[in-house]
Formats: sequence, structure tokens, C-alpha cells
Amino acid sequence: MKLSELLCRDRYTLSFEVFPPKTDAAFASVGEAAVACARLSPAFVSVTYGAGGGRSRFTLELAQRIHRETGVPTLAHLTCVSSTRETVEAQIAAMREAGIENVMALRGDLTPEMEEQDRSGWHYRHAVELVRELRESGADFCIGGACYPEVHPESASQKEDILRLREKVDAGCDFLTTQMFFDNNLFYSFLYKIREAGITVPVLPGIMPITSATQIDRAIHLSGSFMPQRFRTLVDRFGNTPEAMKQAGIAYATDQIIDLFANGIRNVHIYTMNKPEVAGAIQRNVSAILGLPL
Repeated sequence: MKLSELLCRDRYTLSFEVFPPKTDAAFASVGEAAVACARLSPAFVSVTYGAGGGRSRFTLELAQRIHRETGVPTLAHLTCVSSTRETVEAQIAAMREAGIENVMALRGDLTPEMEEQDRSGWHYRHAVELVRELRESGADFCIGGACYPEVHPESASQKEDILRLREKVDAGCDFLTTQMFFDNNLFYSFLYKIREAGITVPVLPGIMPITSATQIDRAIHLSGSFMPQRFRTLVDRFGNTPEAMKQAGIAYATDQIIDLFANGIRNVHIYTMNKPEVAGAIQRNVSAILGLPL
């Protein structure tokens, strides 16, 4: 099923993001945790892509396995950072061969080595170029893109960031998913601004349940997310007690999701970190809202 069809339905949904293994040896354990998340029957499952494309085969294999074993629609990530056109064309062909209908088109993170390179000769420097490539490939993909409620770290301003986002949507994005955030007001403000800028595609807020204190530094490094004082207080109080922190993190994420639903947001995306117990706990906390059996 194409996600563009699913996202236009008048119902509340949760979707999950999982990651593939880094090696063949890890495929069984990592894959099983990802499939366990899918067995919770989210609206769809997105499968991430390795840095520099190193795990592209695992992305497709895991997306196929999830759909085959659970019937849940999948969204395969595809990055283009430093890739040649031939590499991207081969990946698009592999996705078509695998029966992938939904693709998340991303530039990908720059490694420290890439940041020091001369990028003028790169065929793909921004995600918009990958979106165009996917649209021009002849494949009938539903294409997703990323957005940043707190401004992309490489943008000079939010105004510039939204202009670049409009270009990406105009190039062919069917929906957008946000980077993680911990203050819903930032998302509501961002949503208002992009609607004013003429961006009308569905936008899925991305929620990251922080269930251990060690996740915090990485989350800030990856997203530059603002941490509200309410959240910092929670971590200060429970961060040294693993089970308490896990419960508090699930509660905080649940509270964010309920607030989003109450304010008219229908579809919320959860960064599960391949933790089915966390995804399942959040799902149970909002089961009546989702119309699921208790």
C-alpha cells in the first residue's frame, strides 16, 4: 500500500521506524527485534539506511521481511550523500525489483571525512536532487522527505530552510516526516509556517522516546533538539535509575503523542530504536484513541 493513500484516511495512527543490522551476523537478532515492532501492527514501518549506503542491502531485505511476515506496509529509506548517479540508479532498480512502493528520500548524514571534501563534483548534494531522480526514474513510488521543526543545522535561517523544503516538495515529495522534537509547540509553530509557505502535503511528527540517560547526548548530537526544562527535570530525577527512566521516558513520549492527537494531528511516527517493548507500551497507552482493543 502506498502511504499517500494511508495518510489521507480520517483516523489516528502510529507508525514505527526501525534500523537494519550492520553485518550479516547481526541480521537475525536485529531483524527479529525490528519484526517484533512490526508485529504490533503499526500503520507502517520505515527501515533506515546505513551511513554512506553501507547497509542498503539490509534495508531492502528487512523491509521485504517485515511486509512478508506481518503484512504491514513498509517505507524503505534511500540516501544519496556522495553517491554516484550509477549507484543511485542501481539502488532504485533494486527497490523496484524488491516491490518497494514507498521510499524515504534523504541526503544522509555527512561523515567528518565528507565534511572536509570538495563537494562541487558530487552529483547529489541535497535531497531534492534524489527526489527528482526518483520521480524521473519511471518508478511509481510514494516519496517521503525529512523536515526540521527547529531548522536544519546547515541552514542560515528557518525562512531559508522552509524555502528549500518547498523545493523538495515541489520536486515530488508526497509527505514529510520531522526530525525528533521534545516540545510540541515548536512543531505547531513550524507547521503553521510551512502551511503559510504553501506546503500542503501531510507532515508526520517524529517522536523519540528517551528511555535511558545515555540516549540524550546522542539525540542532541543528531538533531540539535531543544530540551524543555520539564524534560531535563525528568532526566535529572530518574536518569540514574534505568527502569524508572524507561517508564518516565515512555510516559513523556505518550504525553507528547496525546497532545498531538488532541490538536488535530492524525499520524505520529515513533523512532523505536528497535525496542518493541517501548513501542508496545506507548501503543497500549493510546490504544483507545487508536481504536485498538485494550
